[in-house]
Amino acid sequence: MSTPLPIFPLGSVVFPGAELALHVFEDRYRELMTHLLAQPEDDRRFGIVAIREGYEVGDTGVQSAHRVGVEVRLTDVEAYDDGRFDIEVMAKRRIRMDAMISSDSFIWAQVEILDDSPGRDVDDAAGRARAVFGAYRDLLRSFDLDSTVDELPSDPGELSYALAQVAVLTMRDRQGLLEAPDDATRLRQFTRLLVSEISAMRVIPSLPAVEVARTSWSPN
Repeated sequence: MSTPLPIFPLGSVVFPGAELALHVFEDRYRELMTHLLAQPEDDRRFGIVAIREGYEVGDTGVQSAHRVGVEVRLTDVEAYDDGRFDIEVMAKRRIRMDAMISSDSFIWAQVEILDDSPGRDVDDAAGRARAVFGAYRDLLRSFDLDSTVDELPSDPGELSYALAQVAVLTMRDRQGLLEAPDDATRLRQFTRLLVSEISAMRVIPSLPAVEVARTSWSPN
């Protein structure tokens, strides 16, 4: 069943479990923050979707966005006298936008919560993904790049999102991982992508991947 949710388009893909800091300065998203702060703490939720065409800011703005994103909960807010906000959010679960809702200010959409399922042979997929990520992390260290990452979760579903969040991948690949139909599929897609990245890094050692993404991840 669809439910209305405010939407914040962003120039990156966010996965469930991610903790994210955002700086809010555009008028429409200031209005969004004002709206959220008027709600009870448990209801301070909105959706983040990755921008497909356009920009987060400027006159052109967002031309189109991906339908699948995440619902996030506002966890911390610092308001400034000039109307800007620094906020922190926790991504909770996947959503799919079914329809946009007309609004004079910030964006609203009817969204459906997407269920997660383990998928076929998920434990095997998780083991392979862990092994490949270990090889990737070792290769980063050989280039003297920062490969620090918190201990990975044992649950395959949480693992699939944690790996997708911390590895350096293209936005298209990250969106594909977010849209995967189940945990096992996501883990297998991740493994294929990282094997390809490792091969490229070994062929062109002077052009290694940049450091592991710094967006933090939490199972809570």
